[in-house]
Amino acid sequence: MVDWWFQFIMVFWILFPAYAANGLAPLAKGRRPIDFGKRWKDGKRILGEGKTFEGLILGVSLGTLVGVVETLLMPTFNAYASQWGVQMIPMSFFIGFMISLGALTGDIVASFIKRRVGMKRGEGAPLLDQIDFVVGAIIFSFFFTDISIWMILMMVIITPLVHRIVCIAAYHLKLKQVPW
Repeated sequence: MVDWWFQFIMVFWILFPAYAANGLAPLAKGRRPIDFGKRWKDGKRILGEGKTFEGLILGVSLGTLVGVVETLLMPTFNAYASQWGVQMIPMSFFIGFMISLGALTGDIVASFIKRRVGMKRGEGAPLLDQIDFVVGAIIFSFFFTDISIWMILMMVIITPLVHRIVCIAAYHLKLKQVPW
């Protein structure tokens, strides 16, 4: 029983920097698009106005900061977890950075895909919008963390629900223009 609950906790432990990076990047309200306003060979924008250097820098910085906070809290959490014979997955500045960078890279790749299939900025893409950043975070941090296949499955199952709840809340708080 402890092992299942502990892995559930570890899923959020690993995902908090990704959630922060992905969720807080839009607060930058950037003006410098990563694609420099360029178009792909299909004539459509490569990424669109929503992917900016300011958002990338802010998202990665804040996600990394969450990783640093987790690093500072790790000894306390490990002391508590050791009562059940388990240890937290190590977190560090570098791992927090890689998770955050991976999350936003996954989001950028999803934006590229959405533009290729003709979707406009803000248009919802079920599942792609919810797991793009998780897949990126997993890929970028896989070799630096001890993530089990069960944890990856939990991340992919839990994140769409968490993403939906957060997006609806942000929409009602007027932080997002659309509830997805």
